[in-house]
Amino acid sequence: MCRVAGAPPRILPPLALMLLAALQQAPIKATCEDLSCKTGFPEDVHSAVVSRSVHGGQPLLNVRFRSCDGNKKIHFGSSEPEDFRVGEDGVVYAERSFQLSAEPTEFVVSAQDKETQQEWQMRVKLTPEPAFTGASEKDQRKMEEIIFPWQQYKHSSPLKRQKRDWVIPPINLPENSKGPFPQELVRIRSDRDKSLSLRYSVTGPGADQPPTGIFIINPISGQLSVTKPLDREQIASFHLRAHAVDVNGNQVENPIDIVINVIDMNDNRPEFLHQVWNGTVPEGSKPGTYVMTVTAIDADDPNAQNGMLRYRILSQAPSSPSPNMFTINNETGDIITVAAGLDREKVQQYTLIIQATDMEGNPTYGLSNTATAVIAVTDVNDNPPEFTAMTFYGEVPENRVDVIVANLTVTDKDQPHTPAWNAMYRMTGGDPTGRFTILTDPNSNDGLVTVVKPIDFETNRMFVLTVAAENQVPLAKGIQHPPQSTATVSITVIDVNEAPYFAPNPKLVRQEEGLMAGSMLTTFTAQDPDRYMQQTSIRYSKLSDPANWLKIDPVNGQITTTAVLDRESIYVQNNMYNATFLASDNGIPPMSGTGTLQIHLLDINDNAPQVHPKEATTCETLQPNAINITAVDPDIDPNAGPFAFELPDTPASIKRNWTIVRISGDHAQLSLRIRFLEAGIYDVPIVITDSGNPHASSTSLLKVKVCQCDLNGDCTDVDRIVGAGLGTGAIIAILLCIIILLILVLMFVVWMKRRDKERQAKQLLIDPEDDVRDNILKYDEEGGGEEDQDYDLSQLQQPDTLEPDAIKPVGIRRLDERPIHAEPQYPVRSAAPHPGDIGDFINEGLKAADNDPTAPPYDSLLVFDYEGSGSTAGSLSSLNSSSSGGEQDYDYLNDWGPRFKKLADMYGGGDD
Repeated sequence: MCRVAGAPPRILPPLALMLLAALQQAPIKATCEDLSCKTGFPEDVHSAVVSRSVHGGQPLLNVRFRSCDGNKKIHFGSSEPEDFRVGEDGVVYAERSFQLSAEPTEFVVSAQDKETQQEWQMRVKLTPEPAFTGASEKDQRKMEEIIFPWQQYKHSSPLKRQKRDWVIPPINLPENSKGPFPQELVRIRSDRDKSLSLRYSVTGPGADQPPTGIFIINPISGQLSVTKPLDREQIASFHLRAHAVDVNGNQVENPIDIVINVIDMNDNRPEFLHQVWNGTVPEGSKPGTYVMTVTAIDADDPNAQNGMLRYRILSQAPSSPSPNMFTINNETGDIITVAAGLDREKVQQYTLIIQATDMEGNPTYGLSNTATAVIAVTDVNDNPPEFTAMTFYGEVPENRVDVIVANLTVTDKDQPHTPAWNAMYRMTGGDPTGRFTILTDPNSNDGLVTVVKPIDFETNRMFVLTVAAENQVPLAKGIQHPPQSTATVSITVIDVNEAPYFAPNPKLVRQEEGLMAGSMLTTFTAQDPDRYMQQTSIRYSKLSDPANWLKIDPVNGQITTTAVLDRESIYVQNNMYNATFLASDNGIPPMSGTGTLQIHLLDINDNAPQVHPKEATTCETLQPNAINITAVDPDIDPNAGPFAFELPDTPASIKRNWTIVRISGDHAQLSLRIRFLEAGIYDVPIVITDSGNPHASSTSLLKVKVCQCDLNGDCTDVDRIVGAGLGTGAIIAILLCIIILLILVLMFVVWMKRRDKERQAKQLLIDPEDDVRDNILKYDEEGGGEEDQDYDLSQLQQPDTLEPDAIKPVGIRRLDERPIHAEPQYPVRSAAPHPGDIGDFINEGLKAADNDPTAPPYDSLLVFDYEGSGSTAGSLSSLNSSSSGGEQDYDYLNDWGPRFKKLADMYGGGDD
């Protein structure tokens, strides 16, 4: 057993920081024992000394529980849960505030495995710390008092010496103090407080500057206190300035600087930068090979033991071939190999649990954390490919290419799809002509023996190839296996029915043109390459004959003509005519081959030359305006030029008016012989003879247009335009266009007339602008004056609601109404007709009026209404009286608008 005493004057460095915190708290006494890999509490009874006053939430002590398996989940409990609580990290907290009695307080701390439900217990004994004596309290207060340095002010003498300020030592305050707060730190006072009433204050970050309110000072006593726990990881030190002033605010002392250092406590666990680290190491690596580096950081002071980390490997999985294949540098975190035997084919990956512990790796006081290092064993080429068989077999039909005839399979223990696994195949013998190649399947790593050149069964019936397989990269050094594997491939060629072939192909035949139909030209036969198959015969047929000049005998292949061969045909190119023939056998399956017959046609003088162009223009006067003409002959040398040009003897006017001169072998000039020739179109015959043997000649007509010309020799008269004339086809086309245009115009006129008739038929009777009768409206009653003004207007809006005349009572009808007699029954319109019904209503009324036998003729005198007898109104006949109003001026009717135009024409025209 080893025991650590709290607060001795001389102490080991690892406990220095812990004892600095004990200046504000009661020291804690603990016992410990040597560590061993035994799950449970390290001791049965744990004793600790704490202060008498316990506050709720105050940590009292830390119980330690050891687990050989770091993955166990332990739950802590207390036998006195109302007074004490145990956290997951083993820290015992006070649940409430109370005073410890003079006798030790005991309770039981339990730990339970959540998975196995196994439980361990430990008894805890808390002893209250002894009270300080009066002398010690006095000494403590004396140590915590800071006095302003005194200074003398000049009163009588001009110069007085002033005491120099001294440097105040910093105040060390541990972080994470549990209080109680505010916690007194030091007392600041001035020696002038005996004669003056002073006020003290502090300024700076933590006091009156952000973060404000951490430090406060009693303005009367000068007691400096801290109000909350400090965290060194946020602020490591505070720089304050203390001031002393009188009651009027006058400074009585120079400000003094106070530095408060936050003492680091081990309150942060190491944290790895990554929870999972990945690394690689080649298989077969020697001991001492670097693998990877893991790194952890600690938020505590890196210059103190709280932030000094040490690494170690907790476990390795799998543990083969050795449980200690790797080691780690405890300071840098570098992982290296320490044992040989890394083999990827056996173990592809190792998983290491790495632990980082602060306090320089102290297992008792240091805090730890773990991470996982995954080390993949990379492949090296330590295994060559091996064929799965010594001999492989395949077969291929003859004359086939790009056909896979055999699959070569190999095995390789290296990592798939890597250069150490990928196989390369090559042929070492058996294929001198290069008819085969071996490709590698990227997925299966098989070798694909492929035919790249046609194989003839009649020449080679079997191939025996020797092949070798090796990896893309050479074997690693020290490997005892041979670098490659060999095998043989036996390939059988299968005989198939091959197509007959013409020989030679193409076949060239030279023949003069003009060969008559039915003449034998040549024989074009084919051969069958199948010597080991029973074939009866070969049949021939024509496949392509553009001009349809040839035919072939289906049995013997004799080719004869069916038409005259013409070199000048459009199907002949460069004197060459091509025809294709087909030869077919009767094998299984039947096969056929094609052959091309090329006929080189030799020219004969079978075409007479012709003049070009066929039309020309010249002036009517004799001047340098000769016409250049060219002779054209479809034949070739020696049956073409040079040509002879001459004019015929008849008619005599040709040679009298014209002359022709040859200027080259193919060209001549035609010009006027006389001084003047009347403008017009003249046909000039020209005789052209070629140089063939025998000669061929022809008389060509040249249409010459003679016209009046200007000084430049250009036609200027209209006769030139007429002479330029149009051909018969153009004239017919123009006439057709004129006829079609006339027909269109006639059709348009007929359509317009029909449209006018339809428009007139839609009118009721006549145009309302030409007939004034439409202004006389029939209201059925004219009224009798003002006494008849009292009438219902709604009856005008709904005429169908009017009562028929037949049902009016006797005595109601007016005296001047029309006598009652039979009237035609016209259709009655509804009160609110649909707009689409208006047309139907009008048409029905029109039909009823046309079919009414009582209606007067259209051109008769119409009676609009009967006005009765004794009317005070005059007769309307006076309007047509020639005796009355003869001197009256009716010209004013022209000003009344178009409706009175008829009356104005009748009466306002004067004597007319």
